[in-house]
Amino acid sequence: MYATPMAVDLKTARERMVVEQLVHRGINDPRVLHAMRTIARDRFVPPECAEHAYDDGPLPIGENQTISQPYMVALMTQVAAPAPHERVLEIGTGSGYQAAVLAALAAQVYSIERFALLHERARRTLNELGIHNVTLRLGDGSSGWPEEAPFDIIVVTAAMPGIPRPLLEQLGPNGRLVAPIGEDELQTLVRIARVEGHWREEYFGECRFVKMCGRHGFSE
Repeated sequence: MYATPMAVDLKTARERMVVEQLVHRGINDPRVLHAMRTIARDRFVPPECAEHAYDDGPLPIGENQTISQPYMVALMTQVAAPAPHERVLEIGTGSGYQAAVLAALAAQVYSIERFALLHERARRTLNELGIHNVTLRLGDGSSGWPEEAPFDIIVVTAAMPGIPRPLLEQLGPNGRLVAPIGEDELQTLVRIARVEGHWREEYFGECRFVKMCGRHGFSE
């Protein structure tokens, strides 16, 4: 079977993305780079956006939501540092792309999306790609998923005004939470880790995410 010209172009674009957007900006975890090389981001965007799937920026996916810039997906994954035996909670499934990247590195990913259209589209895409270690839920993710807690990692893919206590309570020993925090258009990417019973905060620069709505997010 011969690859279509579009397929060849997209594969080349994906490799260029990894080198120019990720490696050159300090993404150096080989497992993260491998996942970004092998997972087809073009499958997670609307067909009319496929040729731009590997551009250096976010893309619209409907419901006024976006698929994050490739660098931000890689950075959040590297900061979270999922291990093969760990369980991850993602808040904000969106297109399903971040969940797919996390699923390539962790044992199990649980992901919550508040928009039914995005939830169903992500489910379909993940199934088509044979990614079966992601469990999806439709609902308000700002309160987490207490029935499945504790989690080793929580990744939040929408801006929050602060870290809700319910999310911290759902982290297991040595757990870490990665989230964009801030009430302005620009937020700060924060990692909060439980280290020997104490919380340690680290900051990884400015970022820009859509705001999370819900009980512990921003108002509707």
